Amino acid sequence: MNDLALAFGMVFDPYVIGVIAASSVFGLFVGAVPGLTATMATALLVPVTFFMPPVPAVAAIVTATAMAIFSGDIPGALMRIPGTPASAAYTDEAYAMTRNGHAETALGAGLVFSALGGLFGVAVLATSAPALAEVALKFSSFEYFWLVVLGVTCAVFIATEDPLKGIASLLLGLLVSTVGLGNPAAYPRFTFGSTELMGGIGMIPMMIGMFAVSEILRFAVSIDPPLIVTAQKIGNVFKGMGAMVLRYPVQLVRGSAVGTLIGALPGAGADIAAYISYAMSKKFSKEPEKFGTGHPEGIVESGAANNGALAGAWVPALVFGIPGDSITAIVIGVLYIKGLNPGPTIFIDKTAIVYAVFIVFFLANVLMIPFGWAAIKAAKQILRLPRNLLMPIILLFCIVGAFAINNTVFDVGVMLAFGILAFVMEENGFPIAPAILGVVLGGMLEENFVSSMIKSNGDLTAFFARPISVALGATTLAIWFGPPFYRWLKRGR
Repeated sequence: MNDLALAFGMVFDPYVIGVIAASSVFGLFVGAVPGLTATMATALLVPVTFFMPPVPAVAAIVTATAMAIFSGDIPGALMRIPGTPASAAYTDEAYAMTRNGHAETALGAGLVFSALGGLFGVAVLATSAPALAEVALKFSSFEYFWLVVLGVTCAVFIATEDPLKGIASLLLGLLVSTVGLGNPAAYPRFTFGSTELMGGIGMIPMMIGMFAVSEILRFAVSIDPPLIVTAQKIGNVFKGMGAMVLRYPVQLVRGSAVGTLIGALPGAGADIAAYISYAMSKKFSKEPEKFGTGHPEGIVESGAANNGALAGAWVPALVFGIPGDSITAIVIGVLYIKGLNPGPTIFIDKTAIVYAVFIVFFLANVLMIPFGWAAIKAAKQILRLPRNLLMPIILLFCIVGAFAINNTVFDVGVMLAFGILAFVMEENGFPIAPAILGVVLGGMLEENFVSSMIKSNGDLTAFFARPISVALGATTLAIWFGPPFYRWLKRGR
């Protein structure tokens, strides 16, 4: 109890509260600007944390990343331009709600259920960190292969109208993921003699292009009156949220749980959790035909998964020093600098600071409600600008975001090229979300398959030789062959 009281004293120090407030504003801004991701927010904060004691340093990163993950929903819902990769899974759904005149419902659902999912993840982090970390460590390349295949399978369910076009888009993403040296043999593929392509095609410039630039091109060539979301159309974002919690309790718990579990798996992260949760929501929904037309159910589940995954990623990071995602990979470096060496002994030697981290996580998700509401109100005022003025400003931010990742003009070219490609794809009915998912998972798929084949000397049965691998493999195969088998059985009867 003394350690807990000490932790409360550390967190509720005026200096730490000031750091949390400033980090909240910073995270909301970074997440809402397309291209400036939550990972970038963390990276930008690292030099600042050098001059802070351990608790405010960790508090700054935790708060900024939690806010950034949510605020990526704001441009996604209002302009169909996701601020972060984690928001891309349900951007089309949220934007469809805005077009239907329910922008406040889309934004409110993203805000409230992100906070609730984050609180669920914090509860799991604080109570079950060692147990969850042990489960995550049992995952070998065989389990990761099936997990990635399961994620790739989700792309078919994300494709709302034509699964065949969804598969084609997914294959395009997988093809893009093979470019460069990032393969098990480190062999240059599809580089065509370009040194820039040896590093592969960056997912962030590609995502900015496919979502943001394509939307700008669509606005430029459209002869229809542009969508104007006025201040009057975005009312009380909290209206109806209580009823939505009562209507979708299963989706809330399932999204929070799936997000936390996927976050606890090293190398996964909020973006994969969001895609899988959105696909699960559609798969188990009683109204799957409404998905893609402006239905909040998918936003509820995948929004909760986003911030649940953020807390879940800290489980292996704190207990074993294994990063759950790119954010915690940076965080581990900060912890070492501050003398907080991650590992089982941190719970014994630095108990008060660990409790302080849990309290900061809880506080960040609670503060997300008022700070997120203020961010939505600020974004609402920006939408009063004419779109012919707003779109060039957005394009400028996109160019800056793409350039800032590696400080190279090549990434700007990648962004523009994939923007044009996405525009052509969508004009012909090909969804772009599966392509993004293919890029995210393509490298993991190949790496884990090759590693598994080397371990097993080419024996494919080894993919079913471990308990967790069998469960994941059986689930994936059931998703593949279950529906056609059920239809065949039904016709036979």
